[in-house]
Amino acid sequence: MTATVADIVTRAPTRIDFGGGWTDVPPYADEVGGFVCNLAITRYANVTVSRGGVESDRTDEFFGDRSIAAAALRRFRMTDVSVRVKSDFPVGAGLGGSSAVGVAAVAALAEARGEKMNPTALAELSREIEISDLGVPGGRQDHYAAAYGGALGLRFSAGKVDVRNIPLAARTRMELERRCMIVYTGQSRISGDTITAVMGAYKQRAPNVLESLKRMRETAEQMPDALASGNLDALGALVAEQWKHQRSLHPAIPTPAIDDILARASDAGAVGGKALGASGGGCVLVIARANKVDQVRAAIESLGEMLSFKIDLTGVERCM
Repeated sequence: MTATVADIVTRAPTRIDFGGGWTDVPPYADEVGGFVCNLAITRYANVTVSRGGVESDRTDEFFGDRSIAAAALRRFRMTDVSVRVKSDFPVGAGLGGSSAVGVAAVAALAEARGEKMNPTALAELSREIEISDLGVPGGRQDHYAAAYGGALGLRFSAGKVDVRNIPLAARTRMELERRCMIVYTGQSRISGDTITAVMGAYKQRAPNVLESLKRMRETAEQMPDALASGNLDALGALVAEQWKHQRSLHPAIPTPAIDDILARASDAGAVGGKALGASGGGCVLVIARANKVDQVRAAIESLGEMLSFKIDLTGVERCM
């Protein structure tokens, strides 16, 4: 270990996926090409690298996915350090939390070994550990959100990811933080089985899955311009359309709790909303109309835990 400090602490953000999730998952992403629009938020995975055995930090209410941090430690073959994880988001919430842990762990271990890795390298190694070492199916968008931060338009093709950093005006950032609400349903979910089922249906060329994935990609491709121009009503309408296609991919994706939150939000003045991540539980995103924020919040706050957030603009970073 070449670092000159006792502990190295890094943090990586989780994300809101506005649209295109699933289209970043192989084999669809490799064969057809995918597109995702997402936004990094200040619900962090925090990783500490220090000397000693592998430990868990249980001082927080929410525990991060420590298995990927342990797998990263094995990949780096560093026997003289320990890895501790502390996260401020629920496990299985659909926020890309395990990938944030992976990116934070890779960044901390690389620094401990005196290596410099750019955001793409951090994202790709984190995903390689999750897929190859742990056998967890999934795409790339979560790792890129954690590594880069900010608002991203991500285009996926065979062996390649093109990253577009979407500029957000200060007023747009403020309005996103004010009008976007994240509700944790309290139902943690395992996304791997659903992802495997959906991609299996894609391989079998199920017409409804092919059409839904196509429409999800197309709506996601329109989102960066809505974000860059600060048109959150247009963004919300695209998110609502995204959810219509996403929920049709597999029966396990929508749940009564998710449907209830979205229905009540719509009745109170939301312009759009969707379940985050692979769904089947976890968190729901709601985007309120500019003049209906208080009404929407009042309509849904009893249906789950409201997770406050700000926009993260930096991606994974060392905590001093």
